Amino acid sequence: MSVIPFLLFAFVASITPGPTNILVLTNSQHFGVKDTVPAILGGCVAASAIVLISGAGAGEVLRQYPLLRQLMSWAGVLWLSWMSWQLFRAPATSLTSKNHPRFTARAAAVLQVVNPKTWMMALAVVSLFAPASEHALRDIALMALWFLLISVGCLMCWALLGRAVNRVFRTTVAMVRFQRAMALCLLISAWAGMLA
Repeated sequence: MSVIPFLLFAFVASITPGPTNILVLTNSQHFGVKDTVPAILGGCVAASAIVLISGAGAGEVLRQYPLLRQLMSWAGVLWLSWMSWQLFRAPATSLTSKNHPRFTARAAAVLQVVNPKTWMMALAVVSLFAPASEHALRDIALMALWFLLISVGCLMCWALLGRAVNRVFRTTVAMVRFQRAMALCLLISAWAGMLA
């Protein structure tokens, strides 16, 4: 396995804007970094598990049954569309209000399972970087662990960015505009994969 190219791939896959990143940013904006850590860990552990499962053979099932892959994709898009609508229509609240729905560890993990981007990333990891050695499963487990560590670091950056948003957008109206912009980004990121 080529470690440096894999680490760069994991970094790019984790840091680029996507549904999980946007929801981590928004959750951190409302509840702070500390209360966002469970969602970060839930999403990262689930994504790393998908890398491991794909490397262990489940990825081949998705390649052989395109209808199953398509159903998972549509489920993910519909769920993300609903989440973006909830974020968009959230009422204008004060900056200290805790009435905003939380992005939980469970929701973050489920998001990874139904997110087509996560599965496509895992399949790419396995097809590009999986070793063809006699210890392939051990090496794939190591890849999943590296991916976990990198993705936690990347999502922590998004959480810190979310916390910084409160310093930039000081009024409730500005926060609502930012929140609606994030809702539209979430919707676009959900549908971009389906329409590509």
